Amino acid sequence: MYLRHTASGDLVEILELSALFDPCATEVSGRFHAGEEMQEPAPFHKSELVFPSGEPLPRCWMDAGYRGELR
Repeated sequence: MYLRHTASGDLVEILELSALFDPCATEVSGRFHAGEEMQEPAPFHKSELVFPSGEPLPRCWMDAGYRGELR
């Protein structure tokens, strides 16, 4: 899955989807897809990532307490 890094505007390939979907994880492992050479994996804060369309990530991926506030 590819997401956009808000600070640079570059695409990031997410390497661990389970961490992306885990609301308790604040970082995910990924690598930039910019330039001709494959980049080394690096940690990315979820708060710095959005979908390529510019939409934010779902709250259930970011906030472990999202259910408690809805009731």
